[in-house]
Amino acid sequence: METFSNVYQCTAKHISTEQDLGYMKGRWNELCFKNNNPIILELGCGRGEYTVGLAQLYPDYNFIGVDIKGARMWAGAKQALELNLPNVAFLRTNIEMLDHFFAQGEVEQIWLTFPDPQMKKATKRLTSTYFLERYRKLLTDKGLVHLKTDSPFLYTYTFEMVKANNLPLACFTDDLYASQYADVVKSLKTNYEQQWLARGMKIKYLQFSLPATGTLEEPEVEIEKDTYRSYGRNIQPPVN
Repeated sequence: METFSNVYQCTAKHISTEQDLGYMKGRWNELCFKNNNPIILELGCGRGEYTVGLAQLYPDYNFIGVDIKGARMWAGAKQALELNLPNVAFLRTNIEMLDHFFAQGEVEQIWLTFPDPQMKKATKRLTSTYFLERYRKLLTDKGLVHLKTDSPFLYTYTFEMVKANNLPLACFTDDLYASQYADVVKSLKTNYEQQWLARGMKIKYLQFSLPATGTLEEPEVEIEKDTYRSYGRNIQPPVN
């Protein structure tokens, strides 16, 4: 990873050291991409399948995959270099630290692709107020947030979050591949997503805008927990 020109690594232990990447804040287009194109983040990018796939589809946008797990990120970073994609970068850090690296309005969109639903603790969910407040610190006003998930729990929680806070909702579906939504959302499939689809599981998708101001509150609703666990967590999903 340290030899890859498209990878930036900075965890909490690097802050206030010579490895601190805080100087990139507000300067990603200048220092990394050498253009003024809009920036889109994929948070919890894993292998970077969406980061690389979107970059190929949209060469006039800049894409940054963010994750703390470098072993998985390595695959996407290597692929981007092999494909000679100048509009792809990867940032290895904690999502909680994003405002250390990005300035207000520096990011236009955020993609959340199959994050852990974190059913036990709301503050760990990537669509909770805890994280939405952090996204506000770097998104343009009314910047877009995309959620693609296999989890009925996370989909419902996010929908209720949007409704409780009157956030502009662009589109939503609890069965993406039976819907009419844009081909780009359907054409890119992560490895895990292909496994879900092969077993007849429904993929959910939701897109909303996040205004820069206003109070955000957690939804006060009881949401049924998922009856299965995602891949990599020992229990396999049922076959519909």
